[in-house]
Amino acid sequence: MNHYDFSTGFRAVYDRATNRFARGDATAATLLSPSDTAFLTANGISAQHLYDYVDDFAGYGEPSYDQAHAIELVRRDYFHNAQNSVPAPTTLDPETLPAKSDAVRGISWLPRLLLKARAKLRGELPAALMYGCGGDRAFFKQHQILPHEFLNLVWRFEVDDNAVIDWVARRVARLPT
Repeated sequence: MNHYDFSTGFRAVYDRATNRFARGDATAATLLSPSDTAFLTANGISAQHLYDYVDDFAGYGEPSYDQAHAIELVRRDYFHNAQNSVPAPTTLDPETLPAKSDAVRGISWLPRLLLKARAKLRGELPAALMYGCGGDRAFFKQHQILPHEFLNLVWRFEVDDNAVIDWVARRVARLPT
């Protein structure tokens, strides 16, 4: 694998997926060629997650390619450097996620997003969930946080939820009212 050319390869896969999606090949199973799926898998990225980016962009105009790329750069880095290119043996059970309405320190969605981000980082996010979904995007916009910035933060404080919550609370406190 040529690590240096990852971004060029990811862009090519994303563009092919976008074109196939526009033609009506609109399932995660049919969107990518076997070689594109192999490229993503070798970098710790699932075909479902690429499909989610393409599908949401087609339907809602976001996340942009740049956001998808930035998120997957963090995931890829974690996969190769923290997981030694070994996929996670488990996936998150969606039933264990906090409710969408749950809050911590008055910040709604954060308990749920924290677990989703950790699962995304580790490659444990099930196909039924998207990191960067509409609810996540609303949270990020409201609190002026970039999705990849949050994912990186979760990695930095991987075992310290309170440090992540403190960081978000400080960010929220600095926002204009």
